Order: sequence, then C-alpha cells, then structure tokens
Amino acid sequence: MNDMTAIVTKPKDWETDQEVRWCPGCGDYAVLKAVQRTMPELGVKPENTVFVSGIGCSSRFPYYMETYGFHTIHGRAPAVATGVKLANPELDVWIITGDGDALSIGGNHTMHLLRRNLDCQVLLFNNEIYGLTKGQYSPTSRVGTRSPSTPFGSVDRPANPCAFALGSGARFVARGIDVHKNLVSVLKAAHAHKGASFVEIYQNCIVYNDDVFAGFTDKKAAPAKQLWLENGKPMLFDGGAKGLALDTAALTLKVVDVEGGDWAGAGVIVHDETNRSVAHMLVEMPSDAFPVALGVLYRSPAPTFESAVVAQNAQAAKGKTADLQKLISAGQTWQVEKEPHTI
Repeated sequence: MNDMTAIVTKPKDWETDQEVRWCPGCGDYAVLKAVQRTMPELGVKPENTVFVSGIGCSSRFPYYMETYGFHTIHGRAPAVATGVKLANPELDVWIITGDGDALSIGGNHTMHLLRRNLDCQVLLFNNEIYGLTKGQYSPTSRVGTRSPSTPFGSVDRPANPCAFALGSGARFVARGIDVHKNLVSVLKAAHAHKGASFVEIYQNCIVYNDDVFAGFTDKKAAPAKQLWLENGKPMLFDGGAKGLALDTAALTLKVVDVEGGDWAGAGVIVHDETNRSVAHMLVEMPSDAFPVALGVLYRSPAPTFESAVVAQNAQAAKGKTADLQKLISAGQTWQVEKEPHTI
C-alpha cells in the first residue's frame, strides 16, 4: 500500500483576492494572519474547510479565507455550523464570532453548541465593545464603560466568556491575544481537540476601545500580568519570580513569591488541563491582584455530537433498505386529476 502524500500548503494558499477591510491597526488583522499561518501547519485542505461567522467586524473573516464559508445572521453562526457538520462530519468547521455576536443575541446558540460538543473551533474575538455599530457597550464591557449607549458609564456587570463556556459544558477552553506569538500554538491545540474548542481572543478595537487590555498586553506590564499555562508545568509568571498556589482554607488561588527557583517549596501548583475546578478559578481571577491566565485552561475530550447522531442514524437504518417512493406512498395518498375545461 502506497503512503499517503502529505498535504502541503503555504499561508498564501489560504488568502483570497478580497480587500481586507478593517480599520487600520485593528487586532483582527493579526488574528487573520495567525489563522492563515496556522492552517498549513495543520496539514488540512482548503476545500475541506469551512469558516462560519455571524455579524460584527470579526464576521468579515470568511471573505478573507480561501475556503468555503458562510457569513450568516446575528448570533446564528453556531446553528449554521451545526447543520454543516451534521451534513458532512468530515468537514473542518471554524466559527468566527465576537463578544456581542456570541454572548448577546447569540448566547443561547453558543451555549447549546458547547454543551452538545460539536466538533468545531469557536474563535471569539473579545474587544469589549460593539465595533461594527459604532461603539455601543457589549456584554463584556466593564462597569463604567462610556459609550453612545451608556453615556454616563455602564452599570452592567460584564459576562466572562471563558466562565460562560465552562458553565455551558465546554470540553476545551483557551485564551489568546491578537498580536501574541503564542496565538498560533493555541489555535493548533484547539484544532487538535476532538469536540467543541472555545478560544477567547483578546482583540484591540483601536477606534472605540483602544488599549482596554493594555494593563496586561503592554510590553512592560506583560511579564507580571500574563500567565501562559502549559500542561504539566508549574503556574509561574513574572520571569518565574511569582506563581499561583492553592489557598486550601478559602478554596481559591493566591499569588506567592518564588525564591531561588523553588516553586515547589512556595506551593506553586502544576497546571492540569483536565482539572475543571482549577480552570474555573483561573478564568475568574480578579485582574487587579492576579495575572491573566492564557493558553489552554481546560481540555477534557468527550464524544462529539455529530458522532452520536451518525451512530444513532446508522442504528435506526440497520437492516432497512432506502426506498424514497415507498416513503412517499406510505399512509394516506390521493391523486389530483385535472377536470375538463369548459367555456
């Protein structure tokens, strides 16, 4: 038997001839390039790949990927993606959405896609604002956010995308930053997971919410405010000078100092991607006193929705012969005859 020829593509093979139309400096450009760099490393085919989006700035994405794609309606990308995957489970399906698209009008659809565990990748671009409709506050906007819809400052408590995903039963939850070099590795991990992969990407809106994430993305602040997780590795940050330990009395995480590299002596815990309880703690850490947890926060594979549907259909069809005419003729039938035309 001959060996299968490896699929070789280049980032250019995933680019379309469409003019990329985002505001100059928008973080969406960086995410697009990261995805286009990732695809060749996955060894997948453009003709077997589908990008599905809803409504929002990020939802222009399918136009810029040389694949099949659907630019759907507000919040309904998960529903369309589910139909695509059920019709052809072999397709590689990516969902592109934003914090408003996925967590406001689309919150219900996002929740059910995650709990069903459809085999797809969900990339949620979070810029904490409605960019396409000119800067209104979104479900993830912080308390006090001033916008055309909240001129005196938002009084809403913001939704936490990763906490929402975990609460919805997601089996893979990760975080990345639009311009960070590690985003490609996060995307590769999401694709390798069999089931629904949820990736929140902190994405800067340069026009309506510029530098909202500067507290942890700024070059000077990053070492002390970014915790990049690696499975089986201690949760260290700030150049290894600090780490996260478990406060057993309060059942919460706490920041500890690490002296002389003795992270074990300081009580720093090792990241276990399968630990759902710690994942909840990581996504809910207050940003003022803690770093932002990035990378793969939680991964625990489970049977996928489409595989269960395919298996169920196969069992129901076992021993039966497909006969469309018999199906149409079943039950009550009648024939309409044309009566003679009279003048």
